Amino acid sequence: MHCVNSKLVCTLLLIGWFGSAMAGEDATVDAERLQDALRRSFSGATPEEWKTRVEQDRNQTLCSRYRNAPPPDIAAAISAEALSSVRYPESNKLLGDWKKGEQLAMISGGGQVSRIVPDPAGTRRGGNCFACHALSVKEVAAGNLGPVLTGFGKARGTSTETVRYTYEKIYNAQAYFACSFMPRFGHNGWLTPDQIADLVAFLLDPQSPVNR
Repeated sequence: MHCVNSKLVCTLLLIGWFGSAMAGEDATVDAERLQDALRRSFSGATPEEWKTRVEQDRNQTLCSRYRNAPPPDIAAAISAEALSSVRYPESNKLLGDWKKGEQLAMISGGGQVSRIVPDPAGTRRGGNCFACHALSVKEVAAGNLGPVLTGFGKARGTSTETVRYTYEKIYNAQAYFACSFMPRFGHNGWLTPDQIADLVAFLLDPQSPVNR
């Protein structure tokens, strides 16, 4: 099962799994009830939002097929395709404003349909980074699903190679780790290239609280 970028996809896949595991008419009825309950629970989602979560692209399909552990040749193909999908700011500046990046990192609307406050205009889009990573030391409610990133820039510096790697990893993490659980913020159009550059600065800038 492949749940990258969406709890909803995971839930719908579970529906299908349970439906196939049950026999007869009851299975169909139960699956329909579950789908109806989901749609009523996430009534604020637009048809486009549903589509982006229910329909898998090629790489998601491959990750599902291989249970997130594809053989080396498939993994290499996934990463190559992911890297080729990366788009950069028109200015070609990959190191943005760390203060804007800090704000983006703290916004909890990381793309989930079940956002608490409806925001059709998308003005509160952010990375929800603290849900998975420890970043600045002052944040006491950081998650631990991802690696600790405190001191990220202090340890890695701000070379051209480091900045580019960090940008591409945030844009589409599968460029460096096939079937990564990290959301594909740029690939899915959730964050703009300029916003991703601001997140890069939040991670790397010596003045950022991540590195103080």
